[in-house]
Amino acid sequence: STDGGRNLSLDSIPMGLPMSDPTAWATAMNNLGMAPMGMTGQPLLPDFDPALGMMTGIPPINPMMPGLGIVPPPIPPDMPAVKEIIHCKSCTLFPPNPHLPPPATRERPPGCKTVFVGGLPENGTEQIIMEVFEQCGEVIAIRKSKKNFCHIRFAEEFMVDKALYLSGYRIRLGSSTDKKDTGRLHVDFAQARDDLYEWECKQRMLAREERHRRRLAEERFRPPSPPPVVHYSDHECSVVAEKLKDDTKFSEAIQTLLTWIERGEVNRRTANNFYSMIQSANSHTRRLINEKAAHEKEMEEAKEKFKLALSGILVQFEQIVAVYHSASKQKAWDHFTKAQRKNISVWCKQAEEIRNIHNDELMGIRREEEMEMSDEEIEDPSEMKETEESALVSQVEALKEENDSLRWQLDAYRNEVELLKQEQGKASRDEDTTKEQQMKLLQQALQGMQKHLLKVQEEYKKREAELEKVKEDKLKIETLLENLKEQESSTSRVCACSQEKECPVEKTLSNSPVKSEREVLLVGIISTFLHVHPFGASIEYICSYLQRLDSKICTAEVEVLMTRLQNTFRQELSGVGASLEKRWKFCGFDGLKMT
Repeated sequence: STDGGRNLSLDSIPMGLPMSDPTAWATAMNNLGMAPMGMTGQPLLPDFDPALGMMTGIPPINPMMPGLGIVPPPIPPDMPAVKEIIHCKSCTLFPPNPHLPPPATRERPPGCKTVFVGGLPENGTEQIIMEVFEQCGEVIAIRKSKKNFCHIRFAEEFMVDKALYLSGYRIRLGSSTDKKDTGRLHVDFAQARDDLYEWECKQRMLAREERHRRRLAEERFRPPSPPPVVHYSDHECSVVAEKLKDDTKFSEAIQTLLTWIERGEVNRRTANNFYSMIQSANSHTRRLINEKAAHEKEMEEAKEKFKLALSGILVQFEQIVAVYHSASKQKAWDHFTKAQRKNISVWCKQAEEIRNIHNDELMGIRREEEMEMSDEEIEDPSEMKETEESALVSQVEALKEENDSLRWQLDAYRNEVELLKQEQGKASRDEDTTKEQQMKLLQQALQGMQKHLLKVQEEYKKREAELEKVKEDKLKIETLLENLKEQESSTSRVCACSQEKECPVEKTLSNSPVKSEREVLLVGIISTFLHVHPFGASIEYICSYLQRLDSKICTAEVEVLMTRLQNTFRQELSGVGASLEKRWKFCGFDGLKMT
């Protein structure tokens, strides 16, 4: 066996040479391509070259080489796997020739779980196919054809790759060599609707999960929406007015006030409330100015601190640079090594560069201060005048503000008085307007009733005129009918006499079932229609054809006419039970013989 071959050792090789002969032992090891070693581990031939062997082309052998049972040979990554014989219960699979190219396959469909298997033996059954391919994984379904191929559907996609490994194998059922019991398997990807549907469902599920994940991420990073602003009311107005007086709640209250003004909540009734809120908002300007001044003062103090700290740092840098300069003088410099001198010179350059940068920064700050001081000195002569003018201006502005506030209060009182007067006037006007509206509604109702009566009277007169016309027409028709009857009676008498004298055939015509030329035309058209339909037609079918020619024709009229003409048309019943149907047939040729 292969395992036994791997575990062979050098001790199992029979050797007839004595171990005490070093020359023979060296020759034997040289033949194996190994370095000649003694029993104690010392080299027998010190000048032995392991690259030289007894046979050219044979590499030198060492004990750790593969094949001697000590270390298994490593498999190269690009080397194809060797296919072996596969034994099953009722069949055997023989591998294809390893030198042949791999069998061609079609492009893999998305989500493929179904394979096509061709080249099956003619005597192969589903049980044998299941026995071979269930080694690749769980088989869900097998659809076998009569032409030596089948389709196999697996539970997972990776099982298809295992099944493709069997492509090219030769299959033999049992130990038979009959052609019907052998075949060469060809396994390929198959396109199945179930696989595509499951793959699409999986992709849609993944897309839904991705959308849900993105939505959650967007909601997580979306800034919170501001709270909704309440609608204006007297209560909310008083709450906002109190918040405006509080420094901590001022920003929230001022936003609500701005929203109300933009919505258009300001009117005559609410103007005073809004003015008081605006006035309280104005009172915060002084507070904000004081806060700004405090922050500016803090900034100036911070600048002073920074300047002092920077000047202290510069002093220390100057001291460090002085140390480097003193160390570079000849008294101390001669005692340092070359490496130490190099480091000291590098440190000195770095310290000088940093000192210069900080010095420029400090000089820039001092220049800015000097510029500010010069601007203040230029403005000094006019400062006294400006302070006096600003004091006067501030007094005038304060007086103006008081005057404006008093004027707005007066306007507010006037508005309130006007509102009271309007409300009192509205109460009296509302009563008058309600009475006037009721009167108008009653007048409109009376006018509508009168108009309706006039319309009814006009319709009544029209109907009476129509009735009179109908009565006159009726009388005329009755007189015409009487005249026609008299004419018919006279003509019938004359015709009877002439028929008796001339020929007896006309007696039959006077007693004919066809009474008018229209009925004669109908009989001709129906006869032609039924002659084309030798198996007969229903009365509805006949009438539908006649109504295309004349829409006034009715079914009852046609049926009565055809029943009168028994020698021309015959009615028959066809069908059984619910499918019983009456059909009319043309029998004019038979009726001609009978008459």
